[in-house]
Amino acid sequence: MIRKAKKSDLIPAKELTEACARAMQKKGIFQWNEFYPSKEKLEKDIERQELYVLEENHELLGIIVITPVIDAEYEPIEWLTPNVNNLYIHRLATRPVSWGSGNGQRLMDFAEQLAREEGYISVRLDTFSQNERNQRFYETRGYKKLGKIYFPKQSDQPFYCYEKVLE
Repeated sequence: MIRKAKKSDLIPAKELTEACARAMQKKGIFQWNEFYPSKEKLEKDIERQELYVLEENHELLGIIVITPVIDAEYEPIEWLTPNVNNLYIHRLATRPVSWGSGNGQRLMDFAEQLAREEGYISVRLDTFSQNERNQRFYETRGYKKLGKIYFPKQSDQPFYCYEKVLE
């Protein structure tokens, strides 16, 4: 089941992102670190009702942030659609022990369906340039790579912006 996160989901969500950071770092992918995603950021996501959780049998399997708010870092990108009526995905994470099981697909299916139902024209996101697995994941789903942005507190390497225009 995918639902909006509650305050009680904050610690499990933070633990999940920490587990993801450790697992990615073991693979040489330094996408997340001690600064990102912070507990405070996740708490704000919950307060804004933008954090969703994938849960089965009371176990947190994944999270995703779905927001209509464009980050300032995204503004210079030449998007496929105008900067109005777009949804943005952030902090997609699934339990590392279940990577490859389809939980990321389930969360993205949910986000894209929500975007369609609410009349958004596209879904936008970014992923780390050194995370080729994530790039393939989004490209297979029909996302187009459009440009680079930087998050200096996370990495010296760029992040690639992607957009999928909805039918």
